[in-house]
Amino acid sequence: MKLTERIESFSELGETIKNSMEVKPSKYSSDLEKLINNQQFNNPWFTPENVRMAIKAISEELSYDNLTRWTRSYPELYSETSPSNVGVIMAGNIPLVGFHDFLSVLISGDNIIVKTSSQDPELIVFMGNVLCRINPGFRNRMTFTEGLLKGFDAVIATGSNNSSRYFEYYFGKYPHIIRKNRNSVAIIKGDETVSELEKLGSDIFSYFGLGCRNVSKIYIPEGYKYENLVSNWTKFSSIANHNKYGNNYDYNKAIYLVNREEFFDTGYLLLKKSSGISSPVAVLYFEYYKLSDDLHRQVEKIKDQIQCVVSRENVPFGMAQTPRLWDYPDGIDTLEFLLKKKSAGIL
Repeated sequence: MKLTERIESFSELGETIKNSMEVKPSKYSSDLEKLINNQQFNNPWFTPENVRMAIKAISEELSYDNLTRWTRSYPELYSETSPSNVGVIMAGNIPLVGFHDFLSVLISGDNIIVKTSSQDPELIVFMGNVLCRINPGFRNRMTFTEGLLKGFDAVIATGSNNSSRYFEYYFGKYPHIIRKNRNSVAIIKGDETVSELEKLGSDIFSYFGLGCRNVSKIYIPEGYKYENLVSNWTKFSSIANHNKYGNNYDYNKAIYLVNREEFFDTGYLLLKKSSGISSPVAVLYFEYYKLSDDLHRQVEKIKDQIQCVVSRENVPFGMAQTPRLWDYPDGIDTLEFLLKKKSAGIL
């Protein structure tokens, strides 16, 4: 299968999914709607709103122009080579979080063996089935399993810092990408517009803050009142009505009260001063800074813990959860990894 055919197939997948959710119903509309509404019964964090958000972001990114622009940087993709078998262990913190790996392996011309997450076992299978109906040539190129990975030449695994140690043990002898916990931060200068601060709210609250691209900490200049921030986030206050999020909010508030720790309570989010970046659910860490240069050096030191930085100079406010195809998780170029290993004869 040539690259042009693979691009056209994924482009049609994006268009088909988009139409199924919007004004041009397709033969998949009913099944997709049922799937979206049923995810919350397997995983309460996967509300219909959040699942739609994830699917919409993917479908909009899968345009022919985007796919062509992305793959144009890899001339090796135009050469037909024997496919390798790439095992992909997917996370389940937000809906379809492993789709980019799924896309990268198949667009490279390799075969994929997907170890689905128990927290998100159905959505990626649905996307794969639609892709196979669009282009039956993919049927023999993908396998889904809930059990052990077998028959792979390389592995891409995403999980927690704890699970990464197991991944290293089991897959360390194979070519691999192993991803650990990461969080995202935002930098406030103090002169942001109301619109920018409202958009920052989306970066914080979307997917209940469970994604590695969700902002879990903000840096604010000394003298800046964080109350100026939260006054722009009231439209997100209903998030506290979600049972699991509300339980986390109550639990963390109780812990801080018992320990007599200082925090600011919005009624739906707890703001706490901390040097850490990985805040609990329903908590947003903040830290003051004096000089921008000092802050940038500080952030550079912990770059291995950061997925993305939201600011005027980096990822725009409100865009943390809509990465482009060329925005690779952890900054590791998945296609380059696959192509270099293959050209070197390792895969």
